[in-house]
Amino acid sequence: MLNRYSFNWVIQLILITQISFSLFAQNITSQKTENWHGFQKVSFLLDGTPAHYVKPNKPMPGSPWIWRAYFADWHIDMDSILLEKGFHVAYINTDNRYGDPQAMLKWDDFYKYLTKNLSFAPKVALEGISRGALYVYAWAKRNPEKVSCIYTETPVCDFKSWPGGKGKSKRNEQEWKQLLEVYSFTEEKALAYDDNPLDHLEGLAAHKVPLLHIIGLKDKLVPVEENTFPLVERYQKLGGTAYVYSMSRGPQTLEGHHFPIEHPEWWADFVIQHSTPVIQPLPKADYVQLRAGLSHFYQTLQQKQTITVTYLGGSITHNKGWRDKVSKYLQERFPEKSFTFINAGIPSLGSLPHAFRFEQDVLRKGKPDLLFVEAAVNDHTNETDSLTQIRALEGIIRHAKKSNPAIDIVLMSFADPDKTADYQKGFIPLEIMNHEAVANHYQLPSINLAKEIADRLAAREFSWEYDFKDLHPSPFGQEIYYQSMKFLLHEAYKNFLPVNVVLSESIQLTKPLEPKNFEGGKYIAIHEAKIQQGWKIIEKWQPSDGIGTREGFVNCPVLEATSSDAALSLTFTGNAIGIGLVSGPDAGQVLYRIDGGLYKTMDLYTQWSHFLHLPWYKLFAAGLTDKKHTLQLKVSSSKNPQSKGNACRIVYFLVNSTEK
Repeated sequence: MLNRYSFNWVIQLILITQISFSLFAQNITSQKTENWHGFQKVSFLLDGTPAHYVKPNKPMPGSPWIWRAYFADWHIDMDSILLEKGFHVAYINTDNRYGDPQAMLKWDDFYKYLTKNLSFAPKVALEGISRGALYVYAWAKRNPEKVSCIYTETPVCDFKSWPGGKGKSKRNEQEWKQLLEVYSFTEEKALAYDDNPLDHLEGLAAHKVPLLHIIGLKDKLVPVEENTFPLVERYQKLGGTAYVYSMSRGPQTLEGHHFPIEHPEWWADFVIQHSTPVIQPLPKADYVQLRAGLSHFYQTLQQKQTITVTYLGGSITHNKGWRDKVSKYLQERFPEKSFTFINAGIPSLGSLPHAFRFEQDVLRKGKPDLLFVEAAVNDHTNETDSLTQIRALEGIIRHAKKSNPAIDIVLMSFADPDKTADYQKGFIPLEIMNHEAVANHYQLPSINLAKEIADRLAAREFSWEYDFKDLHPSPFGQEIYYQSMKFLLHEAYKNFLPVNVVLSESIQLTKPLEPKNFEGGKYIAIHEAKIQQGWKIIEKWQPSDGIGTREGFVNCPVLEATSSDAALSLTFTGNAIGIGLVSGPDAGQVLYRIDGGLYKTMDLYTQWSHFLHLPWYKLFAAGLTDKKHTLQLKVSSSKNPQSKGNACRIVYFLVNSTEK
């Protein structure tokens, strides 16, 4: 039944969808073959965009290739040498776009066509002449693991220099106006733009992609002081390898921007050295489970102008890196949409905290259309038991789907040394099993980055010590995480076929895997407790010992007790009860009981408490009958031997309830 939508609107929607998603069809038309300086050149239209590749007479094993940006027939000596050696030379005409995001999407399609359909090498050498450097660096920074090396001549590394003319170079009014139009920039936005080739080189440097810049020291059109020199200096400071060779022989024309290329065989050797032998990396598809895909999200993109994407996780989500890259990818893929990105990452927190903070930290900021969830690292570190993991993960999913039936959710399992060790021993880590079990039950896409990292380490693609470095990934690791997420988003997009039109009225929530999951998880304010003695509420708590804190757990209301005579009670309705607290150097132990039962002891001190007032979530009871209960809580006179005191500092009470 077509609720609320007329038949004509449905047809129109499907037509729009077919047009929007035609990017992934990769239609090859108008193909022809001709001679190019003694080699066979195959020209065609890729989804309407002119492109070609030149075939060597005898391809090298693995089909290495070099990809020219702009000026396809300028200074072809090096390309001719590479063709003789067995390289392919490729080009797609995205001219007059100055390396903008839409050009990069075309480049993505061209790369996929050549590597998937024609089996070109997975890593490509990039060749950028003058403004072509805007393209090669833009694509390389988005895809550093796909680049073997970068060769440039007189490269534009900052468009404020050329064509903007904001330094020594003369302003090219026509080109500058065209650039502003392509990027949809005002003059002010263009000057504030921070993703020129010389910006954000961390990922490229971490992947050790070697650079070679051929320059003219007298180049007044693209002055090296504003382009090559600052880029190379930044790159080397980041640990990247860069070479600069200045051409001084022969006529220097066009204000020093044009000159003959000396020793093209040297530069061909540079490309060959860094591109061969061709090594096939492990495929991304092995670590991504699409299941039902992201059809709801992509259909929402067709129906709504404003889209909300939320990232829920611990410190690996909170920190900059993959999250920013995913957001940028979505904005570039759907430039006509208005995105709101919510970072709900809080360091040290896993699935249990996520389930109880979901209402406050996610839904109160906006109902997500797409939700990324990660908890596997902290679930292991925080020693969250298996049943609690299932209840918490399922609770997050059900809570999210009840708030927005059309939401799509991606579960992600990140890497840490313990998970790598488990995989090396042939074991599947418990947290991974639980993530995958919940994802499979709800047919959610998932990414097993823990296994991907373990497998790639075993295959010697890189090292943990020098490349990935930490469970908080280096720029190198952030790129791997992002590329896997980009792969999932792309594959789900490619496979999307619109079926349902009225999403919210046609989606049924699957029966729960664990009936007493935490789908009703919420915070109860500390002011709801009945203080009997020894407790006080500090409205803007701060530590007095100079020890560090976490954002959101300082300068906030805290219910504090520091002596063993402290007691309180809380009446609640639900099947689980706990506390979200701050555990610092003086964290003590508490005694608790439910409904007048026997008192039990809980230690609030953690292995990190000596140097951090850590956000810490503890359950007193779960799996209770979903009715009214009473918690009684006292501070114990006993304490952990490593603790300096008996403090209990409660930020929230945690209750799981199906009460409406």
